[in-house]
Amino acid sequence: MIKEIMQDAGSRMEKTIDSLRQSLSKVRTGRAHPSLLDHLTVAYYGSEMPISQVANIGVEDARTLTVTPWEKQMVQAIEKSILKSDLGLNPATAGTVIRIPMPPLTEETRRELVKVVRHEGEAAKVAIRNIRRDANSDFKELLKEKDISEDEERKAAEDIQRLTDRYVGEVDKVLSGKETELMEI
Repeated sequence: MIKEIMQDAGSRMEKTIDSLRQSLSKVRTGRAHPSLLDHLTVAYYGSEMPISQVANIGVEDARTLTVTPWEKQMVQAIEKSILKSDLGLNPATAGTVIRIPMPPLTEETRRELVKVVRHEGEAAKVAIRNIRRDANSDFKELLKEKDISEDEERKAAEDIQRLTDRYVGEVDKVLSGKETELMEI
């Protein structure tokens, strides 16, 4: 039973790290990357679809994304979706190709983005600590039901703490990498 609880906690912590990486990939670093547009949707025949499912997104150069819709009538809808987004991008349409230049980041903008990244990291750490708390309460429940001894419960709590420390260290590593990426010019 202890093993299953540990495995569940480990997989949940791993998912938290994956979620953090995914949310940090949306934080703009000044370089063009197709994943910047992953969370944007566009109205397509009455339903909301991710842009990546109605167009081809590519990187023209280090500071320019290109979006090529599969259907010509989608150009305006995609352009409107990009303009309405929280990314602060200004697409330029040339025929059926939408070019999206990435504006250079100012020092002030970089510092604001670092604050956003740190906030995301803190939220991930809180999630990991909540997973630890859940596992510890499961151990206490097993102890209360006399399924495990006090020694087993204490050892399990130490093991879950080591697991928590490892994943919190992983969060710190991901954060420092993203902060370095944001602050380089």
